Amino acid sequence: MFESARQRSGGAAGSATLEQVGLILLLAAAFTGLIAATVTGVVEPPGHGLGIRIANRIACGPREPGVCRQHPAVSAYGWPLARALRWLAPDPVARIGPEGTPLAPVDFRYCQRPGCAVPAGDGRLTTANRRLTLFTEVKRLPSGVTGGESAKLEFTYWFYRPSLGWEKVVRQAGPAEIAAASGTRLLLEDSPRLVPLEILPGRNHYDLPAGDEPPWRWKVTPSYEGWSD
Repeated sequence: MFESARQRSGGAAGSATLEQVGLILLLAAAFTGLIAATVTGVVEPPGHGLGIRIANRIACGPREPGVCRQHPAVSAYGWPLARALRWLAPDPVARIGPEGTPLAPVDFRYCQRPGCAVPAGDGRLTTANRRLTLFTEVKRLPSGVTGGESAKLEFTYWFYRPSLGWEKVVRQAGPAEIAAASGTRLLLEDSPRLVPLEILPGRNHYDLPAGDEPPWRWKVTPSYEGWSD
């Protein structure tokens, strides 16, 4: 009788293991579909935003907790420069693509096809529910460069439009601009989204379509000046 009970117990454990394996395979298939939908630019699937937030929390775990609670620009540059970065940000204007369709600047990690970069009417998203995005880089300039003695900082904004490649917009700022931007709000949900290249994981290793090679690849110096703010 005892042997029979052990056999039944072992069979139940084996069944549970098979169920767990099946669940893992189902989740793997679901994530594979999510990644495929993201890269190809089809309409954002349900739950995508929640998945991104969960992934960001997991990625933040090994680092300073404060990084997870503040805007990425603050983590990269500190509050004063992050506010100036938002204050000086150019409009995320659309350009006409090869097929005559307007294309807005988007996040190349999630949209690499013209179909997901068509701007919607609200000026914040594309018709594929992608938020308009500008990638950023901040450099300190030596005194006396073109732009006047007060222009000590260079803010670079990179626009990525699938099939059109990259566009660069540069702003210069000094103490006056930093002071003028001191009251600027900086929210995670702002549009366009500002993504600092200095702290973008794996920035030099992303694959992009032919003709869309980032001109900043291997040229951006990592910076974590704001992590302690």
